[in-house]
Amino acid sequence: MYLLTLRDKKDEGAYAVQDDDGDKVLFLFEEEDDATRYAMMLEMQNNEKEMDVMEVDDDLAIKTCKMHNYKYAVITSNDIVIPPKNDQI
Repeated sequence: MYLLTLRDKKDEGAYAVQDDDGDKVLFLFEEEDDATRYAMMLEMQNNEKEMDVMEVDDDLAIKTCKMHNYKYAVITSNDIVIPPKNDQI
């Protein structure tokens, strides 16, 4: 799986989206191309923020999210995700 990080802040964690309840949700992409495409859309919306795509172990990423009660969503090749508006990042 693949997740996104801010290029200059990789050590600070992964990019997450805020859901309707105000909770952060980590996107785990099954396909690198989908993660790259989403990163490009984010960069176009936020010129100052450059994103990197990082490969992670599927099981470890999900176990870590569950262990810390962190919400996550697995984005498959059949899913369409659009970045939130600038004020939601």
